[in-house]
Amino acid sequence: MSVMLAACGGSDPTDEPAEPTEPGDETEEEATADDEVVTITYARGYDQTGGNEKLIEAFMEKHPNIKVEFQEMPADTGAQHSAYVTAFSAQSSEIDVFDVDVIWPAEFAQANYALELDRFIERDGIDMNQYFPGTVQAGNVGGIQYAMPKFTDAGLLYYRSDIVETPPSTWDELLEMAEDLQGEEGTKFGYLMQAAQYEGMVVNATEFIAAYGGAVIDENGEVVINSPEAIKGLEKMKEIVQSDVVPSDITNFMETETANSFIQGNAVFARNWPYMQALSDGDESNVSGNVEFSLLPAGDAGNAAGLGGWMVMINRYSENVDAAWELVKFMTGPEGQKITAIHGGNAPTIEALYSDDEVLEASPLFANEEFVETLKNAVPRPVSPIYPEISDIMQVEISKLLAGELTAEEAVQNMEEKMNAAIN
Repeated sequence: MSVMLAACGGSDPTDEPAEPTEPGDETEEEATADDEVVTITYARGYDQTGGNEKLIEAFMEKHPNIKVEFQEMPADTGAQHSAYVTAFSAQSSEIDVFDVDVIWPAEFAQANYALELDRFIERDGIDMNQYFPGTVQAGNVGGIQYAMPKFTDAGLLYYRSDIVETPPSTWDELLEMAEDLQGEEGTKFGYLMQAAQYEGMVVNATEFIAAYGGAVIDENGEVVINSPEAIKGLEKMKEIVQSDVVPSDITNFMETETANSFIQGNAVFARNWPYMQALSDGDESNVSGNVEFSLLPAGDAGNAAGLGGWMVMINRYSENVDAAWELVKFMTGPEGQKITAIHGGNAPTIEALYSDDEVLEASPLFANEEFVETLKNAVPRPVSPIYPEISDIMQVEISKLLAGELTAEEAVQNMEEKMNAAIN
């Protein structure tokens, strides 16, 4: 960069430089004009793939004046979240860049832990339309972008290809097919999902609500769950949970129970994350070679898959904001996401990378049109600075709904009242 600056010329050394009004206002040329090496710390959870190491090696090769040190956070996301809160609430500058679950940006933005990124995005001409919409939305709080998408994940419908020729296109079709086909090829159940009282159930509920045109909290932060659309989506979820196509103890099922039962050959259909594809074809699977996946079925408003994945943020108290942004820009840009896909097996958030031959060779999922279409339709969970409280409210009320203790109308009324009280 210093060579580039010399070629482009510079200001008179006697001129007084303008004082930046806040961190990050310096231009890229000013921030990297000398050869001084800046050291920044990047915090992320345990990565057994080695993809993050490859990513940082490539970044430092392109930016020899920026040294990146890792700070490994707890593997458990709850413990990781707590560690971040402890550090940032003390206004620690030890961490510069950090990975976040897609449900954390609003909370961290509201708590003033994270730096606004819009000025960097505008300055460097980053086209946010290159990313899948849901991944951008998850990091946008009050119209301000606080987090950049790193990799993504979304719910899928798995099915036994030795039983099912064409997967169902709607939830009504799924229920009908599950009733007709359960029992074939030794199956016990028509459908498996996550209906236990935990975060996974919130994801499933979000998918049903969105598929029928509803939402929990809108882009303005207003609670909108008490709507005919949300009610219809939750009624469909209840209908399936209380049907004979699911196990009698489906309200105890999380992802692990779903995956274990499906690979044992117990079900025709199952909703789970992309990781279950590898388990289905693994050595311990009884259904290897007989599993395919498709979009989750549609409701009145179309298909909707719950958004998973991780994003990247900059610590508001970082003392090396410009270097931190350079790392964020690289990691979440096409080159960085390609490295993460090839060496880490993580699904890119940039749609164009699904046309890259090397990315397509990295995983059969990336070459699957149904998977890419699912990522396009992925919907984030409610974007709220008090998301943990919102999630707890949903878990309690929807569990009562699924148990038959409440009607859908009563459940959404309760959620509306409790969410508004929590927000206020």
